Amino acid sequence: MEPPDSSVQSPDLVSLELTVENVETALQQLYYDPDMEHKNVAQKWLTQAQTSRQAWQFCWPLLSPDKLPEIQFFGASTLHTKISCHWADLPTDQHQTLRMQLLSHISHFSSGPKMVLTRLCVALASLALHTMPQGWPQAVADMVRVYQPEKEEVNAHAQCLALLELLTVLPEEFQSCRLPQARRAQLREALAGEWTAVCPLLRQLLQRQEGNSQVKEQALRCLSSWVGLNFPLHGESEGLLQDCFAALSDPELFDTAVETIVGSISQPDCQRYTDALVNLMPLVLGLHDQLKAAARDGDMETSHGICRIAVALGETHSRTLLEQVEHWQGYLALVNMILFCTGIPGHYPVNETTSSLTLTFWYTLQDDILSFEEDKQVVYLQVYRPVYFQLVDVLLHKAHFPSEQDYTSWSSDDKEQFRIYRVDISDTLMYVYEILGAELLSKLYDRLGRLLMDTERPAAWQDTEALLFGFQAIAETIDVNYSDVIPGLIGLIPRISISNIQLADTVMYTIGSLAEWLADHPMMLGNVLPMVLQGLVKAELSVSSVSTLKRICRECRHDLAPYTHDIMTVSQDVLVKDIHKSSQCMWLMQGLGFLLSALPMEEILGSLTTLITPHIQRLDTLAHQEPSPTAKLSIIHILGMLSSLFTTLDISRQDEGSEGTTPAQARPNPVVVVLQQVFTLIQTILSKWLSDSEVVEAVCGVFERSVKTLLNDFAPMVQQLSEMLGQIYSAFPQASALDLTRQMVHIFAGEKDHFSPIQALIELVTSTTLSIFQQGPREHPDIVESFMQLHAQALKRKPDLYLSDHQDVKALFYCGVLSLKFPETPTAKSACMFFMELVCHCGDIPPIGQVLQRDGKLLVHTILEMVGSQSFCCLTEHFSEVLFCLNRHCPVLLAQWLKEGLHVPGFPSAQVSMEQKDTFSQQLLREQTNKRRVKEIVKEFSLLCRGLQGTTGYSADY
Repeated sequence: MEPPDSSVQSPDLVSLELTVENVETALQQLYYDPDMEHKNVAQKWLTQAQTSRQAWQFCWPLLSPDKLPEIQFFGASTLHTKISCHWADLPTDQHQTLRMQLLSHISHFSSGPKMVLTRLCVALASLALHTMPQGWPQAVADMVRVYQPEKEEVNAHAQCLALLELLTVLPEEFQSCRLPQARRAQLREALAGEWTAVCPLLRQLLQRQEGNSQVKEQALRCLSSWVGLNFPLHGESEGLLQDCFAALSDPELFDTAVETIVGSISQPDCQRYTDALVNLMPLVLGLHDQLKAAARDGDMETSHGICRIAVALGETHSRTLLEQVEHWQGYLALVNMILFCTGIPGHYPVNETTSSLTLTFWYTLQDDILSFEEDKQVVYLQVYRPVYFQLVDVLLHKAHFPSEQDYTSWSSDDKEQFRIYRVDISDTLMYVYEILGAELLSKLYDRLGRLLMDTERPAAWQDTEALLFGFQAIAETIDVNYSDVIPGLIGLIPRISISNIQLADTVMYTIGSLAEWLADHPMMLGNVLPMVLQGLVKAELSVSSVSTLKRICRECRHDLAPYTHDIMTVSQDVLVKDIHKSSQCMWLMQGLGFLLSALPMEEILGSLTTLITPHIQRLDTLAHQEPSPTAKLSIIHILGMLSSLFTTLDISRQDEGSEGTTPAQARPNPVVVVLQQVFTLIQTILSKWLSDSEVVEAVCGVFERSVKTLLNDFAPMVQQLSEMLGQIYSAFPQASALDLTRQMVHIFAGEKDHFSPIQALIELVTSTTLSIFQQGPREHPDIVESFMQLHAQALKRKPDLYLSDHQDVKALFYCGVLSLKFPETPTAKSACMFFMELVCHCGDIPPIGQVLQRDGKLLVHTILEMVGSQSFCCLTEHFSEVLFCLNRHCPVLLAQWLKEGLHVPGFPSAQVSMEQKDTFSQQLLREQTNKRRVKEIVKEFSLLCRGLQGTTGYSADY
């Protein structure tokens, strides 16, 4: 297709008739016009052309041999669109004619272009699916008969490829099209019957000695396409699969043959054909020599493919093959072949990518073995426990880091893949423990002991690291509290000579994984805690050392008194020196919060003050500086550390670890004391940063974390915090202030002593937010969301708040209705929560009842509008809950509102009839106790409104 002259103005397609010439003009504009707007117009016009009735006629001239491939392709695509989507438009007496035309055109295009041939084949496949089995019985047999290769060699080759293309796309079209369940079952049965025409043809083509590789490759692809129809794996089908194994010897066919074999034997339905699976085992085992040669020569593609085949058979049919006890040696050989794949030489992912394919197999095998009755388990364990012990050696070897020189040369992507690979190995070792039990830990301990005690031949650090990695993998998920080797391991760890970052990291993580064990054996803390503190001062060990110290402080906090001074000193030092990144500083503060929580009450405040004083001083300096990006980051960082500290500093935890302590209520909470001391400083920060949402959010985070942790102990600060929140929100409304207000409402609104400041705060933020709604809330979905959540919480905790003359319930109601229409899902969901709580109080709070009686019709009509909208289909469940609440608390009014709304023609959708709307209303009003049924009713009505009734595929994803 020649590009048009750019100086010629593109035609106005909107006014053009649907003719062949105009279609060609539009295609030229679509492909070659440099103006994107013109391209979009052409695309839209062509899409409309494809759906028009005239398309049945104009598509054929577009397929003329003298047309360019782009035009022919559009003609073929139009045919497919018409047949697949507009089949009902075609009279029945024209079905036969259309079929013959397609068969003829496929024959003409058998030599290409390929893209046109494929679209014509898809169109014929769609026609076959519309007419099988009644209108076109034995469709596949007819296709095979029509395209019998002729004597001329070139044409015969092309005809054969065209036939295979047609047979390939037929099952694919069946799998992709949307069909009612009954029709899909009928077609599946019809296609299964046609397999008897396909299978002999494919066998014939694959067995040809002089056969063309292109034909054989397409035959393999054709088989892959039919695999999803679950044809029976016996007789000729079994022979066909064996022919695929023969194709593995041809390098040109290897990859396609692997895909076909793996797809075939991975079908769960194959388990019904036990004899066929047993017969496949020698074929797979026969590939072992080829696998070894590929591994030796570094042929990653071949080893990868053979491994996939072995794993597909061994993993998909593990239990079935285990049950064939007379063939146990064959399956054991297959398991050992997979073990070879797991231990294939080279470092993943640089030298090999095969071993990762096998890891899920080992889980499947152990799961199947342990699912047998106990007497059978004993037999299988005798056979397979030795294999699993070998597997442990293989996995630890594969987890080895390469030399430091090699590792340095790896790309960051390779290093990340290796990290993920080690995580997968870690998971596999956890499953292996289920088979091997405590004996596994004993063997790991013995090997580690021999390595560390052999002074004549020092071990490579990778060997030590791999064994520790194995311990860590198991201890992370398995309860090792009763293991008799852990004390020895704790004793060995200080003997490890750490000269490498990777080894040091693993030492840290191993200690962290034993934190619960150390809590039960606190006398061993002295062996490992100094190592953790030494790691804490090194930036390169930041993540591992900080996370390990945090775990120890959380699990062992009641036994850390002898080490508290050292922990606090080192932690204070690294925090002041900014050794760690911000996220690790937060973790460290959380760990110190756990540590401080376990100190005697009289020591907590002093230790807390010592810890935070340098940071408060730094914050004071920043508060008096002019705002700058650097100052902002530092302020947020320090406030974040305080938030993290106050998240875990909970003196109520002392009751868990000690008896007879002074009750927390007997003295002020240390966190409250600190917050009161820095309150003026925080106000100073806000005076300069009030318009910065991130700083305000950080400030609110400090108080929100404190409120959540302290609960009623926070009471002394309710008054002043409420006042400050009111000032913040009045000046610059932000969602974080509303979220903190909601937390205050949750805890203190129900308490008489704090009702007054909480009520004043809610009224103030409500008044400010109503102003936002009056000006246009669309630009503030986060504020609207938090506002709806706040009032939902207030209605739930203290509905008396809405008896006040200062609380404009009617305005709140209208704000909620507007919020329902927000496109942001969380915002609309929060509005639904608000109305669910509001409706529940229509009987006991008069202002709410009055508003609902007067304006409830608007609420119902809005919900119906949303239910019928394509844009809000994901919220149907939440809308249904509001309707359910209305039906429980005011059913008479709901019935009236539904009647008035649904009797409007075309509302909420032109897709639903008046009868369907009446049915929906009746079904909904009948359900006052079954919320699940109401959700189903509303969902079905929503599908009706969007013209999706009966689209089971859509409903399944809905």
